[in-house]
Amino acid sequence: MILKLAWRNIWRNKRRTLIVMLSIIVSVSVLLLVDTLSVGMVKQMLDNQINIHISHIQVHKKGFKDDKTVKNYIPDDLKVEKAITETKEIKSYSKRIITYGMINSAYNSSSAIIVGVQPDKEKSITIISNSISKGRYLENENEILLSKKLAQKLNVEIGDKVVLMVSDVDGNISSELFRVVGLYESPYSEFDKLHVYIVIQDAQKILKLDDKVIEFAIIVKDSKYVNHVKERLVQKLGDLYEVLTYADVAPFISIMLDIYYQMIWIYYLIFGVAVCFGVINIMLMSVFERVREFGVLKAIGMKNKNIFLLIMTESFIIGVLGTIIGLALGFALYIPLSKSGIDLGIFAESLAWYGVGRVIYPVLTNFTLALVAFTMPFMSLIGAIYPAVKSIKIEPVEAIKYI
Repeated sequence: MILKLAWRNIWRNKRRTLIVMLSIIVSVSVLLLVDTLSVGMVKQMLDNQINIHISHIQVHKKGFKDDKTVKNYIPDDLKVEKAITETKEIKSYSKRIITYGMINSAYNSSSAIIVGVQPDKEKSITIISNSISKGRYLENENEILLSKKLAQKLNVEIGDKVVLMVSDVDGNISSELFRVVGLYESPYSEFDKLHVYIVIQDAQKILKLDDKVIEFAIIVKDSKYVNHVKERLVQKLGDLYEVLTYADVAPFISIMLDIYYQMIWIYYLIFGVAVCFGVINIMLMSVFERVREFGVLKAIGMKNKNIFLLIMTESFIIGVLGTIIGLALGFALYIPLSKSGIDLGIFAESLAWYGVGRVIYPVLTNFTLALVAFTMPFMSLIGAIYPAVKSIKIEPVEAIKYI
């Protein structure tokens, strides 16, 4: 009976009900799009950081994270390689040499992070080989891969020669001539400014490392295995090695995730409070218009709790209907955008600084769906409490006389 009465009551004043419902529909649709767009942006930033260089897991000699010098090379790379190949959750891995140095052309010079890689294996670890904008990827010794930004700074093109200068394992200055064979352009502009690639044999020769390596970069079959694989490798390798996940290597990613969650709660709070005040207004007006009705209901024996429940049910129905329609509208907008993405080319340079591409693809998670689905009905109930309390304070004798 209460549900039937509530349904009839909310349509007594259609215009007022539709106005509040429209605010809920718009709020739900906007929240769905803003949340999915934010999740997509954060996910893209995280994926880009992992796929450009960081990988899921890195293995170094103990202390390399705090002291990134060539002297901290891995003491027994065969032991590390055996532990990796024995871990079935690992999809691929690659050996690396990483050091700092200078890169010089005939026109300019720049500091650089020099990455010596196994070209074939590195293709399964990063997207650099797929980010070549001109030329080709590394194949032979004495070849170097630069970013487009760094090449512009050095004023070099494909086929030009550059000189790398580094401090070798003995502390002496060592240099080598390389020919530029390719230019890459990744989604992360700050990364592009510094990183250059050579084959691992060249890096070992210029640093006098013989066959030593500094880093193992690992990609697991599924990101849910990252912490499990880290624990397995730590157990197998012991205290002489450090095993770091992408969260350990790039803690700013976790900071960005925390900022996102704090910001999205603020969005939900703003929209929720706005809807709450709208519900308070409509339900309070409804109570004042139905004073005589409540008086009659009380006079014929309806209990206060049922009147309270009636007002709450009316508000809840409005909240649920608005949410359902809002979700339908939000999905109608989300589905095509999730495939085509949203082109934010006007902000391309700013987005590239954070490692985000110009096209953002919204991502819907179960958490977002649950939060959007329950926020507005809940806020509608909160908004109905005050009008419901007012309704049960009405005295039957005075209410019946009310005009």
